[in-house]
Amino acid sequence: MRDFTGPLPALRLPALRFERHAQVALLWTARDRREDRLRAGQALQRVLLTATLHGVRTSLPHQAMEWPGLRAAAGLARHRCHPHVLIRFGYGPDGRRTPRARVRVTGRDEPARHR
Repeated sequence: MRDFTGPLPALRLPALRFERHAQVALLWTARDRREDRLRAGQALQRVLLTATLHGVRTSLPHQAMEWPGLRAAAGLARHRCHPHVLIRFGYGPDGRRTPRARVRVTGRDEPARHR
């Protein structure tokens, strides 16, 4: 697993342990109209917020939705559904929060900073 919190260490970090069997869900709609895509986005928002509330971590493996070969291998065309996003659920290792870069303001004409 790669550590995105700073410069790469000189020595290789040991692999971290995760669940043996990932839980994966597919968010899909029966049609692919604008309102279906809007509802899928609303459903995704609710799923991610609910997972966060319960301490479950999520990731969105985008390759499964972007690569036509993977979509075909999943048999999605056969079921006549319109997939929007694949969601992986799990419990990762506890770790420190990712540090945020500090913003330096040098003049008055620059946009306001958000905290």
